[in-house]
Amino acid sequence: MPEVTAGSGTAADGAPALALVTGGHRRLGARIAGALARAGYRLALHGSHDAAPDTELARTLAETGVEWRGFVADFEQPEAATALMDAVAAHFGQGPDLLVNSAAIFGQDRLESVTGVDMMRHHAINCAAPVLLTRAMAAQTGARGDRAPGRDRAIVNMLDQRLANPHGDQLAYTLSKQALAGFTHIAARELAGKGIRVNAVAPGLTIATEHYDDAQMERLSGMMPLRRLPDPSQIAEAVLYLARARAVTGQVIAVDGGAHMESYARDFMFL
Repeated sequence: MPEVTAGSGTAADGAPALALVTGGHRRLGARIAGALARAGYRLALHGSHDAAPDTELARTLAETGVEWRGFVADFEQPEAATALMDAVAAHFGQGPDLLVNSAAIFGQDRLESVTGVDMMRHHAINCAAPVLLTRAMAAQTGARGDRAPGRDRAIVNMLDQRLANPHGDQLAYTLSKQALAGFTHIAARELAGKGIRVNAVAPGLTIATEHYDDAQMERLSGMMPLRRLPDPSQIAEAVLYLARARAVTGQVIAVDGGAHMESYARDFMFL
């Protein structure tokens, strides 16, 4: 496999590096994928039921002309993550240089309403799948690993600013992301010898759902320490930084307007 140089999506022999972005066809995952395309990465875009890029990402892919392919994998199925990594390697002739674990689900549950099904489903998609994808990526590196000069692989896990001060809303989601945060540090230590860096980005409220209106978004902006909410492009910039930062591993970057420094009693939806 070509060696990847720091600071770009280009390998040492001039071939573009390859990024696998789970949930990369829409919402925040698509904004991350678009930034990677503009940086020159080839893209493997994952979706749970379809992998058709949304309108903005499709336009970016057409403008940049990068090589890409969509892959469908339902992470509720235990073997789907490993099969996805195998399918990506089979299509591109190599495993990814960069893995962005962006796919996630979240539900409206609290302690008094959460069910075992909620807990297991959130864990499967939000934590177990990233763990299994990480294992598969490490296996593709080889048992000995490759620490040749210039060789660099990276994993970026998407967390959440709420983990610094968790509240009781969306309990199954929060617990699954806390597990992923713990795994980020474990994997960073375990995989450093293989030349795989593992970091995370913890976004704040970034792309509002239909539950928010413009007036509420304005009020929420004023509640942030910086009096602003993050833009999707700023989340993507943090991912790009961690993809290129060859001396950085085991770190979490909060891109949230400072929200992780505050303790909010409820989810933003209810404030």
